Amino acid sequence: MFTGIVEEMGEVQSIRQGQEQFVLVVKANHILEDCHVGDSIAVNGVCLTVTQLKPPYFTADVMPETLKSSNLQQVRSGQRVNLERAMAVNGRFGGHIVSGHVDGTGRIQLIKKEKNAVYIHVDVSKSLTKYMILKGSITVDGISLTIFDVSDDSFTISIIPHTFSQTVLKNKKVGDWVNIECDVLAKYTEKLLSQSQTYKEEKTNITNEFLEKNGFI
Repeated sequence: MFTGIVEEMGEVQSIRQGQEQFVLVVKANHILEDCHVGDSIAVNGVCLTVTQLKPPYFTADVMPETLKSSNLQQVRSGQRVNLERAMAVNGRFGGHIVSGHVDGTGRIQLIKKEKNAVYIHVDVSKSLTKYMILKGSITVDGISLTIFDVSDDSFTISIIPHTFSQTVLKNKKVGDWVNIECDVLAKYTEKLLSQSQTYKEEKTNITNEFLEKNGFI
């Protein structure tokens, strides 16, 4: 599990791509201090497993399904990426619950600086906005952010200067794609409510007459 608090920006050193595999080699510093093979690292919000470790580099495999649903298919050598280690049990919960399982991508339509804030407007699928609420949490390229406006097919986030300068958002431009992970609590709530409704609609052959006939009442 992650919290959406980016620890550092790494740099993609190489990409090995075959018919059935996609391997990233990323240069990092701080996050590798206590990293081991098998550990989880969120790369632009995508949970990846460290398969090789040769500081200052780590290697991670990217599954085909992950490529389809994220912007990792668009990364290039030399590009900066947001990095976060899985949350330690004794760590501070600075953001919100982030699984690292990206729900899809969004496309930046507007970047606007206003006083000390930067507003970014992102177009997304309607299948994602149903999990978004005003002032709710959203993960964009692995960054825990607050939603300041939401419509049927878009949302807007406001970013403080520190977050903007210390993450890959500072390198983004209109037209770029970003990874989106919706609040997992909203998804669980939807699942539970749908199951509850299905249960209510299910027909049963158990009646008072049946219970009485079989000695239950």
